[in-house]
Amino acid sequence: QVQLVESGGGLVQSGGSLRLSCVASRSIFSINAMGWYRQAAGKTRELVATVTNGGKTNYADSAKGRFTISRDNAKNTVYLQMNSLKPEDTAVYYCNADLVATVGVGVFQHFTSWGQGTQVTVSS
Repeated sequence: QVQLVESGGGLVQSGGSLRLSCVASRSIFSINAMGWYRQAAGKTRELVATVTNGGKTNYADSAKGRFTISRDNAKNTVYLQMNSLKPEDTAVYYCNADLVATVGVGVFQHFTSWGQGTQVTVSS
């Protein structure tokens, strides 16, 4: 299994900023895409933003103009810079990665992995 470790969540006032980080720990052969999703209390998990290994990004309408996703391929890390935060951004944010890991000598396996989630709370 590939472990995704998230950090950077917390409590911030409306209009503030936070930067989330997620690093994939394992012998990573390649990462096809990484992204961030969120789940607010009582709601289903929803896409926030994704980025491909070529750097193509995709954002939910709610994130456009306020959030920026980026990745450092050398560090197997994806970031989410969140600016102008609103109370409705309050949720648990999950990192997701679609990747291929080295599981043995010359042996590779595809994984779709999720992080454990990090809480983001925006107060009004």
